[in-house]
Amino acid sequence: MKTIHELLQECDALKARLSALRPLPVEALKKIEGAFAIEYTYESNRIEGNTLTLQETELVVNEGVTIAGKSMREHLEAINHAEAIDYIKDFARSSTEISERTIKEIHALILHGIDRENAGRYRTVPVMISGSTHTPPQPYLIAPQMEAFMSRFAEMEAQAVHPVLVAAYLHDELVRIHPFIDGNGRTSRLLMNLYLLRNGYTLVNLKGSDEAKIGYYKALEQSHVEQHPDAFQRLVIGAEIASLRRYLSVVDNTQN
Repeated sequence: MKTIHELLQECDALKARLSALRPLPVEALKKIEGAFAIEYTYESNRIEGNTLTLQETELVVNEGVTIAGKSMREHLEAINHAEAIDYIKDFARSSTEISERTIKEIHALILHGIDRENAGRYRTVPVMISGSTHTPPQPYLIAPQMEAFMSRFAEMEAQAVHPVLVAAYLHDELVRIHPFIDGNGRTSRLLMNLYLLRNGYTLVNLKGSDEAKIGYYKALEQSHVEQHPDAFQRLVIGAEIASLRRYLSVVDNTQN
């Protein structure tokens, strides 16, 4: 098995190959990024139980189609997630510092029109995570733990920790704190991808199939309960490698 260091080296070699091809043709880039964004929206929502298919997600987001037999919430989840991807792409290109406000703005987009009362606001009630032995902190602990979370993030940047490891930490720790009543997973994955995009990487698309979801939850459980983040770090690095390889294969085809 490759070490985490070796996997990061592979990741950076692929990123260097992609950077050498930039700037990419604008039209080709739009099509690639548009397709990847729809797939990401589909998979991220699928993890959380949304039943829209990939094709249905594309129709809802890009064509404004209403799918018979699907709930309004499922439609809004697709539309909101697509808008949140646009938000993190714009944010990644800016010089604005990532802060608690950024996290709340992402969350507000995720729950827009779904839960007005809680969108963009930290929870005020205790929660439990179904199927997990990890118990998120009580509401009165959220503010200090979020402050410590952002301080640790700043330290990691100051210490020049590898960006993919920082991105994995942002996802892992935000899910552990579970600051929102709903939408923590989607918000965490978007925050992770915001940091990856800001550092020149491509969107990580964690899959929502039963097998992939089990592996994802197991890795988070190991980190939160056993304090062993390695499995989750490997999962994120592996997903970034897969994303970069796929992006390169598509780009190569458009240039041939």
